[in-house]
This record gives sequence, C-alpha cells and structure tokens, in this order.
Amino acid sequence: MEKVRIQDDLYLHVNGDTIDKLVIPDDMPTTGGFSSLNTEVEKLMIDELCAMCESGSFENDYLRRATALFRAARDVKKKEKAGIAPALKYLEKIESLTSIDDFNRELKSLMLGKYPLPFSLSVGADMKDTEHHCVGISGPGVILPDASFYKPERAPQKEALIGLWSNMAKLVLAKTELSEEQQSKYIADTLAFDELLGGLVKSSEEWSEYIKSYNPMKTSRVCTLMRPVNFKKLLADTFGFTPDVIIVEEPRYFKSFSEVFNANTFELYRHWAFVTGLLSAATYLTEELRDLGGMFQRAISGIPKGTPVEKFAYRTASAFYSEPIGLYYGKKYFGEEAKRDITEIVYQIIDTYKERIKNNDFLEEATKEKAILKLSRIGVKMGYPDKVDEIFDKLVFNEDDSLFDIVSSLLSIRYAHSLGKLSEKVNREEWAMPGHMVNACYNPFVNDITFPAAILQAPFYSLKQTRSENLGGIGAVIGHEISHAFDSNGAMCDENGNINNWWTKEDTRKFKKKINAMIREFDGIELPWGKVNGKFIVSENMADNGGMAVTLAIMEKTPGASYEEYFKNWARVWCMKAKPEYLQLLLSLDVHGPAVLRANMQPRNFSEWYDTFGVKKTDKMYIAPSKRVIIW
Repeated sequence: MEKVRIQDDLYLHVNGDTIDKLVIPDDMPTTGGFSSLNTEVEKLMIDELCAMCESGSFENDYLRRATALFRAARDVKKKEKAGIAPALKYLEKIESLTSIDDFNRELKSLMLGKYPLPFSLSVGADMKDTEHHCVGISGPGVILPDASFYKPERAPQKEALIGLWSNMAKLVLAKTELSEEQQSKYIADTLAFDELLGGLVKSSEEWSEYIKSYNPMKTSRVCTLMRPVNFKKLLADTFGFTPDVIIVEEPRYFKSFSEVFNANTFELYRHWAFVTGLLSAATYLTEELRDLGGMFQRAISGIPKGTPVEKFAYRTASAFYSEPIGLYYGKKYFGEEAKRDITEIVYQIIDTYKERIKNNDFLEEATKEKAILKLSRIGVKMGYPDKVDEIFDKLVFNEDDSLFDIVSSLLSIRYAHSLGKLSEKVNREEWAMPGHMVNACYNPFVNDITFPAAILQAPFYSLKQTRSENLGGIGAVIGHEISHAFDSNGAMCDENGNINNWWTKEDTRKFKKKINAMIREFDGIELPWGKVNGKFIVSENMADNGGMAVTLAIMEKTPGASYEEYFKNWARVWCMKAKPEYLQLLLSLDVHGPAVLRANMQPRNFSEWYDTFGVKKTDKMYIAPSKRVIIW
C-alpha cells in the first residue's frame, strides 16, 4: 500500500503504519498515544504494588494503606463470600424512606453517605474571589452518556441505549431478593425519574462553558426553589451556619426542581436511588456483579471484555491514594536532569508568549499589560509535589471490612473533608493531578499549570529527542496549557484566577471574532463516526492553536531547528486507534477534538507548514490564507 503523502494527511503519513500494527486490548476502547503511555505506567505501578504486597515493606503508611486497598480489591474469594449483602445493607436506608419527611430527617446522613440524591452539594473556590471557598449546587447525573441524548432528534439512539441499560439493570437486580414484578417496577420508575432529569440538567457542551456555571443566588431564594427539600436545615446541619449565597451551577434544573422532586415523584426518586446506587455498588462486589455492572459502559464504548481484576485493583487503589502513589512514581522514575530541562522550556515558552502578546496587532495596550501580568503570575507545577495533601492522612479504613464498605467509608471521608474547607482559605499549593498521570492541565482559578512526571516521556519528551521534536511534543502541550489562560473560558479570569473582565470593549469584540473563526474551522466536519461540534471543542482548539504558535516562534530562534521533526512529532503524540463506538461517544462527551483533527488542522494555519513541506492549493492539507486562524 502506497504511503499517504504528508501534504494530504500529516496524521496518517506519520502514524499510519503504527496504527495498522496497534492492537486495542480487549478491556480498553483505545490504544496509542496517551493511552499506551498510561498502560505502561499502569503495568509498572501494578508490579510495584505487587512487590510491596509480597515484601510487606512500605516506604510510608500512605503506601501501606494503598497496598491494603489493592489487596482487598483483588481478593476475589473475600468479595465472593460477602456477595451482594454489603450493598443491600447500605441501600436499606433508601428503602426505609416512606415520605419526604423521612427524606428530610435523614438528608444529612444520606448526603455524607454518598447516597444518590436529586442534587449535589459541593464546596469549591469562589470564581470571583478565589482566595476563599463557596457552596455550590448542581443536578444529578443521567443514565445515558450525556443530557444531549434526551433531545427529540436523538430518539432512535436514546431508545437503543435505554434498551442496553435496562438489560444490565435487570441482570443486576435479579441478584437481589426483589420479585420480578418489583424489579420491573424499579427499572420503570428509575427510567421515569431519569427522563425528568434528562430534559433539565446540562449537556457536556453546556458544561464546557464553565464560567457560565457561576450563578450566585441568595440562599433564601435557593431554599424556596428547592422545596420540599429542607435545604436551609441541611446547610445549617452541615456547616454550622447558613451561607448567605449559593452558587447555582444549573439554574434551569433548579428552577424546575419542585417539578422533579415532590410527593408525587417521591417513589420514582426512591427507586431511582436504589437502582443507580446498586449499579454503582456492583463495581465493588463480586467479580460477577462487577462484570454485570460494567456492561452498559462497555457496550457504548465498544469494549468486549471487563477489566482484569489486578488492573481493577490498581485503579481502585490509585483512585483513593493518587498523590502518594504519584509521589512514589515521580521520585523513582523521573530524573532531576529532565525536570531542569523541562522547566527551562516552560519559562522559555512563557517569555515567548509575553513577546507575542506585546507584539500582537489586535490588542490595545491596556489589555496587553493585563495579559502579560497574567503570564507573569502563572504557577508551574512540574513532576510531582514535595509532600502529599492532608486529606491522605484521613483516608484510614478497617482492613477487615468488605471492599464495598471500605470504598464507601473512603468516599464519605473524602467528601466530608471537601465540605470542611468552606471556612478555610483556598490552598493554591494543591496539585490538580498526581505524578503518575499521563496528562497535563491548566487551572484557571489558580492560574497555574500542572505537568505530572508520567507525561514527561517520549514521544512527548525525552532527553534523547532533539529540541525540535520536544518542542513539537511536550513544548506544544505546555503552550497548549498556557493558552488556556486565554481561551474562550480562561480569558475571563484575571492573574489571580478571579472572573474579572480585564478586556477593553473593542478587544472583546475582536477576540470573539477570532473565537468564532476557530469554531467555523472545525464545525460540521464529517468523520466516519459522526459530525464535529465546533463550539463544544473551541476552547481546546484555541489552546492547540496557541501551543503551536508559541513553539513555532521558539523554533525560529533555535539553532539547527528542524520543522520537519517538529511537525512529525506533533502528529506522533496524537496517534490513536479506537473502537468506532468510542470515537462516536467522544464527539458528545470530550471537549477535545478528535485526535486526527488535532494533528491535521492546526498546522494548516501556519506558514511554516507550507514552507516546510511545499504544500500547495491542490493538496488536502491546504487552507487558503484568508481562512487561516491564529489566535495568539
């Protein structure tokens, strides 16, 4: 087969042979790129935990507890002996509720016990005063992958998915003592309550505009909206006082809350809470129930087999002891030489970004000054933290308990800890990601970037790669994260992470024009698995665009720079092979564009692409100059 020309498809030219050879594991929806690196780290850390189990030697008590949880999660015989009983005992509280009065009496206990509720209470940084915390409320999740599936135009797809979910629910409920008639009733009521939620809660596209979730409302007004829930008493019982203001993250849902949750729908709620609670619990019961409880997610992702027990055990331990495990990984496998080199690249990118802002031809001076100030204040978290967060001192459990009871207790401890932060100042030293995670992020409300040790390896980064390859890999990713400070969401936050409009009126108009141009560049692109929503993925595309722009500017000043190496490694990091069902699902759920478009679209916006490979109008990787978009 003749190799695809790079001028027609950069992604396939670079990754085609690799993709042909890649084999997607039976328990995974995808492989390649991020996924393959994550799998390698996972295998490495499973071996580490297994070695700790065998030796009985632990570097600290955090790892001892993590390993104890790992053992409990892979102890098939102990889980088999406990059976479904731990979950049914837990759900007795739901079954005992006969009225809304009962519900209100038990509400604090239900909330702290992480039972399914018709709302979610949280504590987080106040987006307009990020030094302090505030209370927020949001709606519950829905059965289908996203609220957009409940729209009339998706009715056929919805019906098929509901069929898959109902089949899974029947198989799990059959393990209880409920009669077949009761099982059918519980499922029907669950679907009826879910239908009420589906038309009101936010879709992933709506959540992607995260600034819009900041809707402060007087607590008295929220309490009125949430009748018949005694929300004021819940607040007082939880915090010892009643906050003056609540951040309502989903106004549409709460304006209709009393229509969703009332005396007439209470039985629907109770059965919904039982069924969804049982399905969530199934993960931590017997191996048979774990397999049954994962059927729906596997079906919609195209995964033929469940996760092997040892991998499941590792993921469970990692979920609760992420920072201690990440710290262990970082110290053992991430070198100081690499950390110094990466940190140098970070500050080179920040400095170059400042130059690009300063020389920008569309911003006014006042806006430029604020943008440069924001860049100067960006915090850099590289590799892993110096110490673990205090929450991990609290995550203690009874090792004799069932796995379900252990997980339930840890979830409650973690949730109570998060609620307890309300009266504390925001800790800006907290890490958003652990050291063993293959990912990176920008936190708009702290104005910092986090790069865990695990992503700092080839093809993203290696001391053995050329500087051009590293700039096309980790350099562009670093630039991507910094660019989130100036994407369609992040640009609304100032240097301290507060929502604060620091743009002049004219600059706002010009910036929105660029945002719309980026939306148009991607919107409606037809892929074999579906159509792209340009608005949904615009912030990530803006970040990709900024990451490429700033690293290409560095390339221009780098002696012996190879643009060919740069663009090829840019494409290499997005290499991905995935199940069609999973790719289709991502179009609705993932704010990032499809990997093939991330590789192929951004280069077309830059003259260096055309100069390097002689791309002409007749080539598929060509965009007319008037349609090229460069944000920063």
